[in-house]
Amino acid sequence: MTRPEHRPAAGERLRLHVHVPDELRFFLPTRLRRRAGGQEGVYCPYDGTSSLGHVVQSLGVPLTEVAGLRADGEPVADSHRPADGAHIALVPVHRPQPLPPSAPSPPRFVLDVHLGALARRLRLLGVDTAYRNDAHDPELVEQANAERRVLLTRDRGLLRRRTLWLGAFVRGSRADEQTTDVLERFDPLLAPWTRCPACNGPLAAVAKEEIADQLPPGTRRTYDTFTRCASCGRLYWPGAHHARLTARVDAARRRGSWFR
Repeated sequence: MTRPEHRPAAGERLRLHVHVPDELRFFLPTRLRRRAGGQEGVYCPYDGTSSLGHVVQSLGVPLTEVAGLRADGEPVADSHRPADGAHIALVPVHRPQPLPPSAPSPPRFVLDVHLGALARRLRLLGVDTAYRNDAHDPELVEQANAERRVLLTRDRGLLRRRTLWLGAFVRGSRADEQTTDVLERFDPLLAPWTRCPACNGPLAAVAKEEIADQLPPGTRRTYDTFTRCASCGRLYWPGAHHARLTARVDAARRRGSWFR
């Protein structure tokens, strides 16, 4: 597969004409973005044997972000081998994204090592979120497949792994932006304050008398409401950061996601 160019070189036959919608244009190399979605589109040399999915990914667009492909107006699979000069259109993933029948409901996720802040935000909202800061790419794919978790990442190479059952590119560089993106794309069921931000285990109310000897003196005097993680044993109470965390939960509520 030759490298995509904006226009064919002199004397070179134009092979494919690819139209990329606004939602996906940021994946393209800078030199291609301005014309990709317009009348002109992206001109892409084609070797005649590569699949259309390979062509799309060679332009920088992960197939996880594409709901459908059209060749000369007709829906085609990513394994399709287009004819010379075909007009190709990419259809972006619909939001909220419908998941395959084999996906658990509500959806659950596994995040790559660079999304630790997002993992804590999702757990705060009660979303089942697996995360380890030392997990290697093959481990992430294996866990996603075995547990039917959606793999969330900003690594396009990770999303190109053929064995991955389902993944998604996370938009945004800040945790707030990333949280908004995931909630809008998957609309997961939210149950704030029910998961441990540290390990993803379930939280349950615990009597103060039962854990009083584990509390700092100031906390024991000031607070009466506590929860404990059933997995790691961490204790939680509405401390100094509670107002900030509550604001994040309220922001998620305003985005329209639904709650238990």
